[in-house]
Amino acid sequence: MTTDPTPASAPLDRPFTSSEAASLGFSYRDLLKEDVRHVSRELYIPRGTDHRLVDRLRAHLAVAPGGWGSHRTAAAIHGLWLPESAGDHRLLHVSRKAGGQRVRRTGVVGHRVRVLPEEIETVAGGVHVTTPARTWFDMAHELGPVALTAMGDQLIRKPRSKLECRAEPYATTARLTEMLRAHPNVKGLAKLRAALADMRVGSDSIPETLLRLALLAYGFPEPELQIALRPFDPFSPTGDMGYPEIRVVLQYEGAHHREEDQQLKDARRDAAFRAAGWIVIHVTAEDLRDDFDRIRRELRVLFSKRAA
Repeated sequence: MTTDPTPASAPLDRPFTSSEAASLGFSYRDLLKEDVRHVSRELYIPRGTDHRLVDRLRAHLAVAPGGWGSHRTAAAIHGLWLPESAGDHRLLHVSRKAGGQRVRRTGVVGHRVRVLPEEIETVAGGVHVTTPARTWFDMAHELGPVALTAMGDQLIRKPRSKLECRAEPYATTARLTEMLRAHPNVKGLAKLRAALADMRVGSDSIPETLLRLALLAYGFPEPELQIALRPFDPFSPTGDMGYPEIRVVLQYEGAHHREEDQQLKDARRDAAFRAAGWIVIHVTAEDLRDDFDRIRRELRVLFSKRAA
């Protein structure tokens, strides 16, 4: 932004509307002198700065009343996982109720949808977006069953309250089932039903879900999730997933497992499983890149030994 004197005491440091600029004392001529970009009718954005998605959405909703952030935009604001194919947020997704006029503005993908009041919530100081559950529902128009299942697992997993500042999951399978029943004619309903059938509470990360789905796709039995070495001990070491019948546990080693404190905890956990006669298989991001080929080969050997 320019450092020249301006009519206002507050800087225009985020996306703003012409009405907001006027309320700060800026005229149209003043804006021409400022280091801002006119991106759509009545809408401006400061140059040279990356702006939060929620701030961009707030400004667009101010000049397109009656709408709310949805689809990719809502997913990003909620911090929900999306595959790389859906990770471009240069365009904002804004929905309005079916029967109304679709938002048609530069930089916006407009949708018209049938929505229930409880499927929209307010975040970040008054910005309306779809709930995480409804966002999952809306993403069926571009995601396949595997991505929808992974996103859904993120919704229904039990959060760690001390780390995530929430005690309840974003949704439950029962709530998602009710949502599908409430919208029986939506496009993509078959994909949503398939994803819901494949979702499981206990996948604590997207790679864990992708590993579970890969094992099923290659004909392995469904692994048990969050395996407690001593089921009736609340302090028992646990494994991400595995097969108790052959005493194999799979541990996905994400980025935080490289931290020294976590490595010590992991070592104690693995030692406890091995002392009890379990085989521990570590899974990494490298395995994810080739569809868990190494993991599948090791498991085939272990299952074949059991059958012999």
